[in-house]
Amino acid sequence: MGARMIDAVSGHSGIEAPAAGLDTRSDAGLLELITTEDPVREEALFAAARQVRARSYGQDVYFRGLIEFTNHCKNNCYYCGIRGGNGQVERYRLSLEEILGCCRLGDLLGYRTFVLQGGEDPWFTDDRIVEIVAGIRREYPGHAITLSIGERSRESYERFFRAGANRYLLRHETANDDHYRRLHPESMSLSERKQCLFNLREIGYQVGAGFMVGTPFQTPENLLEDLRFLQELKPQMVGIGPFIPQAATPLGAYPGGGLRQTLRMVALTRLLLPQALIPATTALGTISPTGREKGLMAGANVVMPNLSPKDVRKLYALYDNKICTGDEAAECRLCMEGRIRGFGFVPNMARGDYAGGAPVPGG
Repeated sequence: MGARMIDAVSGHSGIEAPAAGLDTRSDAGLLELITTEDPVREEALFAAARQVRARSYGQDVYFRGLIEFTNHCKNNCYYCGIRGGNGQVERYRLSLEEILGCCRLGDLLGYRTFVLQGGEDPWFTDDRIVEIVAGIRREYPGHAITLSIGERSRESYERFFRAGANRYLLRHETANDDHYRRLHPESMSLSERKQCLFNLREIGYQVGAGFMVGTPFQTPENLLEDLRFLQELKPQMVGIGPFIPQAATPLGAYPGGGLRQTLRMVALTRLLLPQALIPATTALGTISPTGREKGLMAGANVVMPNLSPKDVRKLYALYDNKICTGDEAAECRLCMEGRIRGFGFVPNMARGDYAGGAPVPGG
């Protein structure tokens, strides 16, 4: 017998099957679901997440066109393959015309959302980012433009928003200060990362946060803190992927995150934030041949095939063994569309805005 569940902390509606013992209200209940190894309980969790997702989005899976436009980065995050201190990386930057070329190809392939992702590259000043965003907006007034370029000042975010950016992705990676410090150099701080996220929300972006699962030194309590932080922030998008080591980093010798625990975190995020847009990440597909499909079965509803030029894809190596670095853009889309249909989902090339409506600037 199924029953309706209201999450006491978030105030959102979700689905819970009491007979299966799914408690997403209490810290103890969440910790039990974060750590369970019982496949019956896992499937009950995934089924509940699918049911919650269907209420807002049906079986639709939204496509975003990903453009990885620079692999330069000033930061030295201990887990990231494009960290500034990694001298083994062949660096690149796409020009404005190259970025617009990716967008034109994406538009021909049906994409209505472009995601511009890069390291924190000082060469891409605010003026250059504004030029890029404004150039895309002139050609595609109805498309969504997402930026994922790290920490900037509030004034910078406001300029990008006025130029036409709609969405911003900035994964917090971990909500625990001590854990954050063990993954990042002293020059970076979790408080600054969180402040950026709240600034973005107040400006009016659709905001994406997120975290890695299975990073070194991570505890189940850390993952609980991630879920509680997401409830506080109430982002429109949440990216969750397994930690995958990159050999040329300080954490390159540590084991990677597991598929099952990552899927459980996707499902729990869906139950706590029912209307969130949650990607089935490339990292999931990297650690398992059907990882992205399993992410969809655990409550995700977004995929981001790559529109970047084929000759630079392998250079955007955040982690080792990344998939789809040799595919053409059309191949990426057609392959993913076929696989999604094979799992009973419906590919949707529309903008796919947040089902809860647009955020209110200043609110």
